[in-house]
Amino acid sequence: MRNVYRRPPVHRKFYQLNQRIEASELRVIDAQNKQVGVMSRQEALQLGYDKQMDLVLIAATAKPPVAKLIDFSKFLYQEAKKEKAARKGIKKSVTKDIQISLFIGKADLERLINKGKEFLHEGNQLRVNLMLRGREMGKKPMALVLVARVLGQLGDINIVKEPRVEGRVIRAVVAKKKGTIKPVEPIKSVEIS
Repeated sequence: MRNVYRRPPVHRKFYQLNQRIEASELRVIDAQNKQVGVMSRQEALQLGYDKQMDLVLIAATAKPPVAKLIDFSKFLYQEAKKEKAARKGIKKSVTKDIQISLFIGKADLERLINKGKEFLHEGNQLRVNLMLRGREMGKKPMALVLVARVLGQLGDINIVKEPRVEGRVIRAVVAKKKGTIKPVEPIKSVEIS
């Protein structure tokens, strides 16, 4: 038997419209957002039928419930457009990684710092990882100094998570300071002592 991929269910908002409205009395609003008044369900349905519009329940908990006369397909289209615009404006903050080693070369360190500046300029968080291998475990103070030097080269940053030793890895998480819009400037050289 073949596995069939199924999309996860899309949760759509359910609207009570026309004959599915159960309330006996409704406060009706027309398409121009003007109140028509309080009327029975049958009168409201007849009004919608005369204007060739749908009667949609928009506030079921109000006393009496509020229904609006609208073109339902156009309403759904506008709601979908609003949701899409709302999702478009939201930027997810991503955490990007750069991996350095204790005895990294000068040019490699410059390249990684420049890449880290680019990540921060894009609005992402940056995780700086320094992996200690073998005998490097005895040089933790030297490794912490190197991580601090890298963080100092990144410019205006907020430290989200201080550099600390987690097993064989020294890890720090940083983000761009709010309000800094300075473009990324590549560094010329890094002093490694």
